[in-house]
Amino acid sequence: MKKSQAVTESALPTSFDVVVIGAGISGISTAYYLETQAPGTSYAILEGRSRLGGTWDLFRYPGIRSDSNMTTFGFSWSPWTRDEVLGTAEQILAYMQKSAESFGIDKNIHFNRHVHYANWNTAAKSWALTVTNGQGKKETYHAKFIILGTGYYDYEQPLDTHIPGLSNFGGQVIHPQFWPEELNYSGKDIVVIGSGATAVTLIPSMAEKAKSVTMLQRSPSYIVSQRRRNKEGLLVRLVQEVLPTRVTRWVKRFRSIVMSSFFYYFCQAFPARAKNALRKATIKQLPANMSWDPHFNPRYNPWEQRMCLCPGGDFYAALRSGKAGVITDTIENITETEIQLSSGQTVKPDIIITATGLKLQFGGGIKLSVDGEEIDSASKFTWKGCMIQDVPNLGFIMGYVNVSWTLGAEVTGQMLARLLRLMKKRGAEVAVPRLQNSETMHEKPVFSLTSTYMKDANRLFPMAGSGIWNHKRNYLLDVVSAQWGDISKGLSME
Repeated sequence: MKKSQAVTESALPTSFDVVVIGAGISGISTAYYLETQAPGTSYAILEGRSRLGGTWDLFRYPGIRSDSNMTTFGFSWSPWTRDEVLGTAEQILAYMQKSAESFGIDKNIHFNRHVHYANWNTAAKSWALTVTNGQGKKETYHAKFIILGTGYYDYEQPLDTHIPGLSNFGGQVIHPQFWPEELNYSGKDIVVIGSGATAVTLIPSMAEKAKSVTMLQRSPSYIVSQRRRNKEGLLVRLVQEVLPTRVTRWVKRFRSIVMSSFFYYFCQAFPARAKNALRKATIKQLPANMSWDPHFNPRYNPWEQRMCLCPGGDFYAALRSGKAGVITDTIENITETEIQLSSGQTVKPDIIITATGLKLQFGGGIKLSVDGEEIDSASKFTWKGCMIQDVPNLGFIMGYVNVSWTLGAEVTGQMLARLLRLMKKRGAEVAVPRLQNSETMHEKPVFSLTSTYMKDANRLFPMAGSGIWNHKRNYLLDVVSAQWGDISKGLSME
């Protein structure tokens, strides 16, 4: 069996029009647009893991789920049909597999292919990718165009956050990115360090079996309860009665996009009113012995950082049960048996979980070069949030931080498919973003969020400028531009 698998792997073709790197949400979405909007384009998806899913295959911690509404986190071309508003990792993986199979995308995925280097050869007008396969052997793939669907964080290393004395601790220390399958936490006292989406997910999930679960945070986040299942309003119910299912799903998706966008811009325009509304909603769900300030009073305004969602208010239910708690303090030191806080309080956990964020990374850590000269992506401006200044025939997928990631992936997929069609129409083999007088371009933040780990983006990702030299910011405007806007401005084609 092993021999036949090796033969099959070695027989795989290695030369394509397009190579997509990564079989997560971004890669699968991009493949759909290559299939349907760039007909005749040969492509392969190179995936370093043994199955598709990306994030949803990597993370295995209890309760892992989406932090966006599945109506928009799901693909527009393969609607999410379950009732759950926030899908679990298991549900999302099954959904992605089915979506890929429905359009034959799964047949184009080359699994266990880890890409190390990608070099553009100007004379050959193509990319050469150095790849390690599942047997540890080196392979070389060739492509006229490559698309990075690698997400925005490092799969191999978590964020290196300094926690004083952590190495002294005698119990288990776990990072959610590398969750041990055999972990038994029944009857244990657990401390989760962090206050982001991962911590908010872990607390109620672990409280069911643990003796106690404490969220130890330096500063709080906004935690918003989300209904567990979709409940349609009168408009959608009327539409369902008279219009086809396809139209109904479009209405539901469009409504979700508009509502989430409205809430984001409302928070930006009226931060005090938004914070007051969130404060009132939070206080209603807290146990009587827990105060809103300081535990749920963030130092920042709503949507200056991502909000944490909890389905059915499960996070607050765990607090009310008495099995979960929150401490807002800073860590002075960790000894073999306890966490010593700046206030003088001590906590004695059996297990410490460091839910302290992700380590950002551009392009999956692949070393990019042109004619052997390494590319410093962070020193270049982005073109329309999907290509890099002076780099030929390379696209990258970046989602949004204020709405579902998938929306950004679909915008980029549509735009790159249009570009490939335009190149074919013009007989062009190469497309390169060229910026005149780049020294006069004013640099903007890559992401409009203030989270600690997000601040690293400006030194890792292609720079954001103005006009076409900016990252995607507004889905409704971006999707119009992707489908009907000018996609030749700022590009040199030959």
